[in-house]
Amino acid sequence: MDPDLKGKVAIVTGSSRGIGKAIALGLVERGCRVVVTARTAEQGKVPGTIHETAEGVRGLGGDVLPIRCDVTDEASVQEMVDAVLAQWGEIHILINNAGVGSYLPFLSTPVKVWDRIIAVNLRGTFLCTRAVLPHMVERRRGSILNITSFAANSVFSMTTPKEGGRTLIGIAYGLSKAGIERLTVGLAAEVGKHNIAVNAIKPARPVLTEALMTHLPGANLQEWATPDAMVKAAVFLAAQDASGVCGVVSSDEEVLLHHGL
Repeated sequence: MDPDLKGKVAIVTGSSRGIGKAIALGLVERGCRVVVTARTAEQGKVPGTIHETAEGVRGLGGDVLPIRCDVTDEASVQEMVDAVLAQWGEIHILINNAGVGSYLPFLSTPVKVWDRIIAVNLRGTFLCTRAVLPHMVERRRGSILNITSFAANSVFSMTTPKEGGRTLIGIAYGLSKAGIERLTVGLAAEVGKHNIAVNAIKPARPVLTEALMTHLPGANLQEWATPDAMVKAAVFLAAQDASGVCGVVSSDEEVLLHHGL
């Protein structure tokens, strides 16, 4: 067990399913106390809830605090952070994973869909980071990890239909992820003096998640990967402060290769 993570408190947004859930469980396996937070407290169209993830954490013998939170709402985010501090008194790690996407063409994208993607992906990352930073600055240590995507700099999706061909990624999704990457490098430069690491990782290959299975039922599953590489990279970066790896935007596989993980 990594002594740098044992007993640390980690908030993982969007951890009711998919990559967020996998990262939450991976952090628990390394000794973290985990805050499982997302909007999904009850079963919906896509499998997974914060309570199901919490049960998985408990099954590993870990400490967990499930909190329903809308990352687009400033009051909801602050209430979540206040609840964590009331429960455990400290926050060491923030994983900004909550995200939504769309494959709609630009002219077919309703304003409400555009606004929702930007709000969840970019505003949500901003609000959650802004809410935990004062505590991290006061403690003079912390690690913030943003989950991004190759959509930030590619117009084509890495998931392809079974019949072949290439699919265009929705512009709003790519734009939101590009914004997250710019936020990452800018914030790393700004808060490094407080010994806070800020990094971003993206999957090198499409990750098999409940959401992708629901929204892309016709995708070629042979190209998809498990979340294992994302989990290993996230756990490594979660243990960093500004004296270590900071200001990096990289794929999961690049992190693993560069650091021999």
